[in-house]
Amino acid sequence: MKILEKGFLLRKALNPKAEMPFLEHLEELRWRVLWSLLAVVVGSVAGLAMVYYWDVLALLIRPGEELFGDQWRLIYLAPTDAFFIFLKVSLTIGVVLASPIVIYQLWSFLSPALEKHEKRAIVPALYMGLVLFAAGVAMAYFIALPISLRFLVGFLTEFMEASWTATGYMGFVVKLLLAFGVVFELPVVVLILSALGLVTPTFLKRKRRHAIVIITILASLLSPGDVVMVTILMMVPLILLYEISILISAVMWRRRESHRASIEASSPPGGAVAERDSRAPGAGPASPGDPGERRTDETVSASPYTHGDPAVRVSAEGTPSAPKEGKPSGTEASKRDPQGLPGDSPLTEVPRQQRGQPPAQGGLTEGEEDG
Repeated sequence: MKILEKGFLLRKALNPKAEMPFLEHLEELRWRVLWSLLAVVVGSVAGLAMVYYWDVLALLIRPGEELFGDQWRLIYLAPTDAFFIFLKVSLTIGVVLASPIVIYQLWSFLSPALEKHEKRAIVPALYMGLVLFAAGVAMAYFIALPISLRFLVGFLTEFMEASWTATGYMGFVVKLLLAFGVVFELPVVVLILSALGLVTPTFLKRKRRHAIVIITILASLLSPGDVVMVTILMMVPLILLYEISILISAVMWRRRESHRASIEASSPPGGAVAERDSRAPGAGPASPGDPGERRTDETVSASPYTHGDPAVRVSAEGTPSAPKEGKPSGTEASKRDPQGLPGDSPLTEVPRQQRGQPPAQGGLTEGEEDG
């Protein structure tokens, strides 16, 4: 166990941002999708048990019974209608139950790419999303659904008699509940976009008129059929939620600005020099206790520049440095001849013909001296 813990800590220290190659990202995405599908399957099984043992269908039919009486029953026109309604409701409940796990898998896949302040803002937003979804479903069940059913029953009663099928009624109720639950997630969406820096409160205020038009169109599309009352009941909360989203975005941007100001206050000024390069040009040699000097000279490496010569030190940046002992001074460097060889070096005894220069006037060549 200690070996595994040490290995995990070492891997985290070497790769703090959990960076992976592209193929490893695909592999992780595949496993996230598989775990999400498994959660949906398990949730669907739990939904089957809830529908069968907790009588969820009776809970969905109750608004109609309050309108028509306890003896009211739905009808179905095909032998398989009742069975498929049972499966559809169970699958819907399973997806709702598995949504926290699916969101967690999505969060685990995306969280390494986010900063710490973004994570601190998004994690509470996920919990708030569950609360808002439940609030939207409750509002639809207790307010919007009874009003919608009364409006539909009282429409053209002199020509028609209400005799609803189970498929039509269940589809209407489930779609209405899910639509209200989803549209109530608007503050969460704005909160996440504001935390990522994609939406500003100024932008939301400037686009308020466009947002109202989009909300109207969205409410018309999500409301089943031509029920105008349901559209209005969906529009009013959405407009209020949009205004709340503007306030949430303003709070998030204040936090972002304060976080950015704290970072700028803690960082050195733009003209500051790093510690290892902060020594003045005219300053004397570094003391033996200077960490920069130790880091420069403490490593001896057989690099391509040194060829294994221990006399040549290699700095931390990988560039060879001349040995400290025997280093020519400025006056000695001035004694070098045009070929770059020191004047007191034994190599200066090489004949000038081999060095590519004509013999000096009045001088004897090597053959003449032997003669």
